[in-house]
Amino acid sequence: MAPAHYSLLFCIHDEPGLTGAEAARRLNVTPQAVASLVTRLEGRGQLERRQHALHRHVQELHLTGAGREAFGSASRVVADIERRVVERLGSDGTAQLTALLEQVVEAVREP
Repeated sequence: MAPAHYSLLFCIHDEPGLTGAEAARRLNVTPQAVASLVTRLEGRGQLERRQHALHRHVQELHLTGAGREAFGSASRVVADIERRVVERLGSDGTAQLTALLEQVVEAVREP
């Protein structure tokens, strides 16, 4: 599974009913990029769009059963990779890596 697909599935798994625009903000990508991912994952039967209960023009994103399965499988792979990294780096190395990655995230989010 591509990292971008996993990221979107993770977002929707975490917050079912997000709109494409909300997902784009959380992922720090353009709405067009999310729309493309949604179309691809919808085609695979992993994601579905549902009309918002109050705002008919707004579409919410939800995982399907296949999407939950795919997300679960990918999450197990990610957890295994994380476990191996932590084992290799130890607690000090893991803390350093985490601090560096947090700095990267801050730098990317700055205007």
